[in-house]
Amino acid sequence: MLPALFPRLLLPMLILLAGCAVIQREAFEREHGPADPTRYDHATAPTAAQVSYRREIQPLLGKRCVVCHACYDAPCQLKLGSWEGIARGISPELVYDGTRLKEAPTTRLFADALRASEWREKGFAPVLNEREATPAANHTASLLYRALALKQAHPLPQVDVLPKDFDFGLDRKQSCPRIENFEDYARDKPLAGMPYGLPGLTQAEFDLVARWLEQGAPDEGPAPVPAAEQREVDNWERFLNGDSNKERLMSRYLYEHLFLGHLYVSGAKDANAYKLVRSATPPGQPIQLVATRRPFDDPGVLRVFYRLQRDQEPIVAKTHMPYRLDAERMTKYRGWFLKPDYTVAALPGYTAQTAANPLATFHEIPVNSRHRFLLDEAQFFVMNFIKGPVCRGQLALDVIEDRFWVFFTDPDEGAVSDANERVQREAAKLKLPAAWGSDAGLIKPWRAYAEQEEQFVRARTASLREVAQKRGGPALTMIWDGDGHNPNAALTIFRHFDSATVVKGLVGEPPKTAWVMGYNLFERVFYLLSAGFDVWGNIGHQLHSRLYMDFLRMEGETNFAMLLPQAVRKDTLSYWYRRDGDALERVLGMDAGVESAVPFRSDDPKTELFTLLKKRLGPALDTRLALGTYPDAALRRPLQALAAVQGASLDWMPEVAYLEVADSAGHPHYFSLLRDTGHFNVTHLLRESKGLAPDENRLTVVPGFVGAYPNALYQLKAADLPALTEAVRGLASEADYRRLADRFAVRRTRADFWAFSDVLHAAMQREGPIDGGLLDYNRLENR
Repeated sequence: MLPALFPRLLLPMLILLAGCAVIQREAFEREHGPADPTRYDHATAPTAAQVSYRREIQPLLGKRCVVCHACYDAPCQLKLGSWEGIARGISPELVYDGTRLKEAPTTRLFADALRASEWREKGFAPVLNEREATPAANHTASLLYRALALKQAHPLPQVDVLPKDFDFGLDRKQSCPRIENFEDYARDKPLAGMPYGLPGLTQAEFDLVARWLEQGAPDEGPAPVPAAEQREVDNWERFLNGDSNKERLMSRYLYEHLFLGHLYVSGAKDANAYKLVRSATPPGQPIQLVATRRPFDDPGVLRVFYRLQRDQEPIVAKTHMPYRLDAERMTKYRGWFLKPDYTVAALPGYTAQTAANPLATFHEIPVNSRHRFLLDEAQFFVMNFIKGPVCRGQLALDVIEDRFWVFFTDPDEGAVSDANERVQREAAKLKLPAAWGSDAGLIKPWRAYAEQEEQFVRARTASLREVAQKRGGPALTMIWDGDGHNPNAALTIFRHFDSATVVKGLVGEPPKTAWVMGYNLFERVFYLLSAGFDVWGNIGHQLHSRLYMDFLRMEGETNFAMLLPQAVRKDTLSYWYRRDGDALERVLGMDAGVESAVPFRSDDPKTELFTLLKKRLGPALDTRLALGTYPDAALRRPLQALAAVQGASLDWMPEVAYLEVADSAGHPHYFSLLRDTGHFNVTHLLRESKGLAPDENRLTVVPGFVGAYPNALYQLKAADLPALTEAVRGLASEADYRRLADRFAVRRTRADFWAFSDVLHAAMQREGPIDGGLLDYNRLENR
């Protein structure tokens, strides 16, 4: 009887709830006045006696709030790193939603709307007081103040591990209360004050924010750009906006590859970061942003101008991708793109079919030039598709192993040059997922990808065989050695379940798999996962991007496997693709079947190949993250013992942990513990647990900080390292890990958590002032 009545009761219930919301809003307006959504369209500069946002509030919110409220995955889309983000407010709409059937409207701060009132029209609710402008109302009608005050009134329970009422899952249901119903929210969830699930602000910190809000949240704006830095910006904008077709094609190519980066034109310690943007206005005029969903979408204006726009948000490690623009870089650009003798008769258009594939759009630029451009800062470009447009995403990352090495082909080697030219002609015909837009269907695009990929593989295989007949089989000379000095020659990629990190060098013990990336593969992965990927896209777009990446990973792995003796390739690939016969058949079909020209001498050719590659890279190989060369032997030896732990016990360890070790003199040293989860294969979509191989789990220990999302923080003395190793080796249950954490972890509930966090950030700044940034605590465990 009840199920039959439910549909008839649902509509009255919804009407009743809506009526309650209206009553609450009307009551709030009677007390505080009607809302003025334009109140924070522009900031009001503080007086000399008022609190400074730039000097006092922004640094404080950075250390206490931005560590959870940054990037697209900020709870309720509340970005607290800039005044404009605070003025924008909150939205219950999810950016990361792998189930949406239709593409969502983009909500990029500083791009898709520029004023608070414009964000209100897009459904964002305020966290500042937009009602009567009195000091009292600036508190009581401010969601930001009320959320911070709630934590002051109801601090964390004094326990080591918070009760299950605290939900820290990334897919938890969002609570995005509006100020009108905050009383009900606070009554129902008194322990949900901010910072959520972490210690509150000190009284002095809270009082500072309260005074700022009471004064109407003034902001003096960013500091003026230093004159020398502005001259460099002007110089680069002149260079990027030449009038010839050759210059314009170069600038479009640069923009589509650099748009996600933090660009630095000054080497000063406090230099500003810039974003390369498209503008409808030329240099010398205010930037009029051309905000399109993708960087290669039709701008809708007769001509775009490429401008450097100062980034107004704080640097966070999870999205920080630094790239230097200096005189040396400009000289390289001229040599790669302007000096070669080629003609651009007409500029390419922006139709989705061609614009989504750079091999078609930029076919007139010499392949060697494009290849050199990517190799010169290979870590930056790989970083773009490892962490650029996505702050989280198991769906996107379960296509790669937990740790693997990446090498690159040498653009000046004859066999590589021949293969690049031949394979590019076929690759330019491919239709990448972005060509179908962000509202892609589920079946038709996938069939097209599969058919095109099969055709491409056949053409690629034939081309590789022709090259082998002409120049010989795959040889070590095909691998780029960094020209003897460039540390981008070899990279290590770490996957941390739903995030990832890329670093220079061959870090850790030899991995199970490795990639060799040629130019065509490099460009296609970049456009698949960076330039063409849309986090607001529907399930079809996201699914096809993930499935297409299967093809590209197989291609990179096969490129590496072809350096091995032909006799061992099948067994090697079979081991990598255990329990998935279909994927194994596909990857075996990518092997050109030509014998390697590498002179192997051992009965373990894969390990020997890694040794030969290390020798080839020689002085270009970055060894800063090598534990074996850590200068303090008293720490190095016990940490090497910890790194030797392997197997199922590591299932209980976090993905990423930071370790502070005090040496015998009390000086702190910092290390990262990275769990490398074993897999039979990485081809199972949404069924990753089916492919796990616990006995193959490994632990990589490196000096410094790797990763941006620590799951755990440990603090101990050097004398305790053997005990930590034994505890990790003996893990067999959650209770075992609880005992480990009781002894070594700096839990989120510790009273001095924020003091320890400040120490960590200071250490990161010392060890990597360019690569560093604020950490993200959204994945911090509660165990």
